[in-house]
Amino acid sequence: MTLATLCFAATGMLAAQSQQTMTIEEYNPKSLLVVPEHKVTRAKYPFVDIHNHQNRASGGALDQLVRDMDDINMRLMVNLSGGSGERLRENVERQKGKYQQRFAIFANISFENLDSPDYPDRAAAQIEQDVKNGAQGLKIFKNFGMDLKDSRGQRIPVDDPRFDKVFQMCARHKIPVLIHTAEPKGLFLPMDHSNERWLELKLFPMRGRLRDHYPPWEDLMAEQHRLFARHPKTTFIDAHLGWLGIDLGALGRLLDRLPNVHTEIGAVIEELGRQPRFARQFLIQYQDRVLFGKDTWRKQEYWTYFRTLETADEYFDHDRKHHGTWKMYGLDLPDEVLKKLYYKNAERIVPGIH
Repeated sequence: MTLATLCFAATGMLAAQSQQTMTIEEYNPKSLLVVPEHKVTRAKYPFVDIHNHQNRASGGALDQLVRDMDDINMRLMVNLSGGSGERLRENVERQKGKYQQRFAIFANISFENLDSPDYPDRAAAQIEQDVKNGAQGLKIFKNFGMDLKDSRGQRIPVDDPRFDKVFQMCARHKIPVLIHTAEPKGLFLPMDHSNERWLELKLFPMRGRLRDHYPPWEDLMAEQHRLFARHPKTTFIDAHLGWLGIDLGALGRLLDRLPNVHTEIGAVIEELGRQPRFARQFLIQYQDRVLFGKDTWRKQEYWTYFRTLETADEYFDHDRKHHGTWKMYGLDLPDEVLKKLYYKNAERIVPGIH
């Protein structure tokens, strides 16, 4: 064997070894499968996005946002980051003042002086004033139950009674409460070889929710479900499929037990797309209880939602590998189910968007 041949062989071996030591972050195989594709860049029906955050959009940026909404057939966007008090009033004026029929603004709870004896009455009165100032719903953020603490440093549970008057006020004014509790279950589990959220924990370590800082996932879910049961006259929208996209059977049982609870699909389309037959069955069975949501504003990511809901395509990528390394399959939903998911359920639940 010549020296040149030996050098060539050694180079090949080094290249092979280098390839074998790539990280999971680097590994991104391109499928050789050839199957029919129907890439959908515009929703079949005008839709309401029940879960988004655009509290800073104004002026020219607001105009561009509306043009982008038109491109994908979004009829109305719900801005869940409305704030409270003067900030809420300004957000309503900024967005709905120019585009009355294109936005709905949800208020947020103020936690100022929440240990004070008058806090329950004060918080409820603020929600009532926010409704008078144009709020069409209430959004509860994920710090509620996980990070929110009292003056002694004690965690405040999701079903803490000091907020009961707030939820009663929402029922009185017939506005929905969209509530985000906890995070995906995998983020509460150890970061080991069996955790399907390992890549997300590697890329975003701060998303870990281990028990030295947070309560167990099951405890947070139980607190949330007790809250729903204690306020049967309040309409709740359980954000992100209530993190039960991994167990649609359990989500169905929750909806069966609590008729005041609805849910939405923001940031969990990959959970539906990996179980297309069961997910299709679920969305047909609970077609009056599920709303369309996205959570973050990236226009091209909506295309994956449309493709998953509207087509029967097989084995395609979703937008965020760290949410799951699996492929997606379309649900090919019936038109009437699509209409309810896209806009009819939102029109029924959120006042003022008919």
